[in-house]
Amino acid sequence: MHILLIEDDLDLGRALQSALKVEGLTSEWLRRAVDAPATVDATTVDCVLLDLTLPDGSGFDLLARWRAQGEQVPIIVITARSAVEDRLAGLDGGADDFVIKPFATAELMSRIRAVLRRSARQASERWVLGELVIEPRRHLALRGDEALDLSPREFQLLLELAREPGAVVPKGVIAQRLDPLGEPVDFGAIEVHVSNLRRKIGPELIRTVRGVGYLLQAGHGAP
Repeated sequence: MHILLIEDDLDLGRALQSALKVEGLTSEWLRRAVDAPATVDATTVDCVLLDLTLPDGSGFDLLARWRAQGEQVPIIVITARSAVEDRLAGLDGGADDFVIKPFATAELMSRIRAVLRRSARQASERWVLGELVIEPRRHLALRGDEALDLSPREFQLLLELAREPGAVVPKGVIAQRLDPLGEPVDFGAIEVHVSNLRRKIGPELIRTVRGVGYLLQAGHGAP
């Protein structure tokens, strides 16, 4: 999963990128409002960590612009502003959470996991999809009581399909999300990964929608 970090403080930015890497999350770090993308596309970004006070502008303006465009990516505001009015303005402006500096890195990681669960419509860190259970933080997938032996790429692919179970995920979206910091993954490689994943989790759980992408059969095998 990929995080967009917009924070001007060098020490904090470095510390957050290191913490995200430990959690198995990729990240892109920007330090100025002018460098922020015009849109935050949910196909390439899972969560935004947004500082409100940037050297060339306000994080509030970025938040307002993205939400006015209808962007649904989870956004966590990180700021030294502790006034109730600022927190209310951030939350009312569309932020999913609000963290006051200084904060414990472990707390921020917990909040990121919480907004990602809500985004994936999962109530806990165990994603239950019929007989299939996924624990993203532990990089663990089970079918019934059996742990599945998935490669890192296969597990990542499973997560992307499980984010919207029952919905078709286009190949182009999968290609970008499997390597958010590099070139999109080749479609041929994706087909190989899907074939390997089917073999390990059960061929009936992943359906190919010809010419579009793949769909995880969310309720298959559920009691």
